Amino acid sequence: MKLSSFTKSFLGGAAGATLVLLLVFFSESNNKTKSQSAQPSDVEISQSQSIPVHQSSYLPEATTDFRKAATKSLNAVVHIKSEILTANTSYYDFFGPFKDYFNHYPERQNVYAAFGSGVIISADGYIVTNNHVVNGADKVSVKFNDGHEAEAQIVGLDPSTDLALIKVDRDDLPFLTYGDSDALQVGDWVLAVGNPFNLTSTVTAGIVSAKARNINILGSKSAIESFIQTDAAVNRGNSGGALVNTEGELVGINAAIASHTGVYEGYSFAIPVNIVRKVVDDLMEYGEIQRAYIGVQIQDVN
Repeated sequence: MKLSSFTKSFLGGAAGATLVLLLVFFSESNNKTKSQSAQPSDVEISQSQSIPVHQSSYLPEATTDFRKAATKSLNAVVHIKSEILTANTSYYDFFGPFKDYFNHYPERQNVYAAFGSGVIISADGYIVTNNHVVNGADKVSVKFNDGHEAEAQIVGLDPSTDLALIKVDRDDLPFLTYGDSDALQVGDWVLAVGNPFNLTSTVTAGIVSAKARNINILGSKSAIESFIQTDAAVNRGNSGGALVNTEGELVGINAAIASHTGVYEGYSFAIPVNIVRKVVDDLMEYGEIQRAYIGVQIQDVN
């Protein structure tokens, strides 16, 4: 079919007009886009914040400060050396009935030494420790944190609580004040201060694991066992050392560990300071513990 010249002219003009309109539309759209992109955004973009990155073993900063307690305790805890002298008779026994002819030779002695810790409880030289640290000793020596040494005298012993009181001739000593062991709660932080393996002035930390623990180690019918159990590391040489709270107050005297190997396995035991105070007061005043007995013995009826 052939189109008339009029129709061709009309269609050509319409196409041209349409092309012009499209060009104008895209031109205006492009201008609007450029105009809009030049305007500042209404959305505020915050500055990048640094996010701390930690290792998988990261622990938050502890809220409990042990430095105060450690500082107060170190100079008030001493190293104790107990010496037991025994005669060496094997030399004379060798000669049997002829030993009387050798009396002009000096008698030989063996010296057995044991080590432990002690806590200064007064400026005038009173020191509390364990009975098993000094019992039977012929000589007791005390070494202070500043390196000075002094010989001590045994004031009194109490095997029923495994406590002992000794004294040195000093009147200017730093000492620990008594806390309240009854106020301790399971989960409270405590520090053990002593001289394990002769490593003087050692501080370890733990929590109160249990209270009023009876572990049947004193082996006496009249024994008083009501130990504070902790997980603070305690080893040989810690016996008689201090257990303190986070204020640096004395709350116990370290006495024993529960172990299959003889070294620390996570269970240590301290004598509560409220028991220590009663024993120390009696030993100071009387030289022995004062305790009442009702005179009645209980037994099974069959």
